Amino acid sequence: MIHLSLCTISFRHHLVSMPELATFAARAGLDGIELWAAHARSLRNQPALSGRWLKAMGLQVSMLSDYLPFSGPAKDGQTTLTQLCEMANHWDAQKLRTFAGQKASADTSALELQALVSRLKDYCTQAHESGCNLLIETHPNTQADSIQATLDLINAVDHPALKVNLDVLHIWEAHEDPIKAWHLMAPYIHHLHFKNISKRQHLAAFAPANVYSAAGSREGMVPLFEGAYDFATFIQTLPQDRVHSASLEWFGHNPQAIIAEDCHQIRRVQTGRLCEA
Repeated sequence: MIHLSLCTISFRHHLVSMPELATFAARAGLDGIELWAAHARSLRNQPALSGRWLKAMGLQVSMLSDYLPFSGPAKDGQTTLTQLCEMANHWDAQKLRTFAGQKASADTSALELQALVSRLKDYCTQAHESGCNLLIETHPNTQADSIQATLDLINAVDHPALKVNLDVLHIWEAHEDPIKAWHLMAPYIHHLHFKNISKRQHLAAFAPANVYSAAGSREGMVPLFEGAYDFATFIQTLPQDRVHSASLEWFGHNPQAIIAEDCHQIRRVQTGRLCEA
């Protein structure tokens, strides 16, 4: 079973309210919402919008997504994490997504890695005390940019609050097998990101500088089952004895139409029927 969420970041350049997004999510057959922390901060002046409010609509916030600092004063990161935990509590969420730094694992020195591990341990301790888990995302140009680098980081931090958000396409981008990644990291994987691309040469479209820009290129971004990676096989490979939490991470145009159709197709794959052409 897959618990599916939309990402509010999909609507970063759209004038859509949280009630409108929640209504759309419920009608589209989604189970939850992955809330971008930038949006959560802007919603703090609307306290009636909360986890309880979403639950009444049959939804929940599956994860808050943000970017904790791994350089600069430690207190700045602690302040950011305190705010994140407070927002998570308001939305009845326990998962906080972050990136493991901003440097590829192969380019990170031993001293830099030691500092990153130390900071991540502190973050995990702080999150754990607030009832939250910290999920590092598998992502290029971070310390979690490959299967082995991610496992090494988990072992080095060695904290029960450290989990993984497995971005399936980014593992494939690293020329590794996402199914293998799942099997090796299954105990730590608490969330999945689903997105696809038409051809490998268009993967740069997902670079943060491009994807967050309203004028950025969307070339190559396609619905989940129309891309270069075989998501049908990946989804069918997931064990049936647990609930898999996943977000449809769409960054292209027409987000409501694409997200609704991807959700529909995932449900078809789960029931053993072939995707529509």
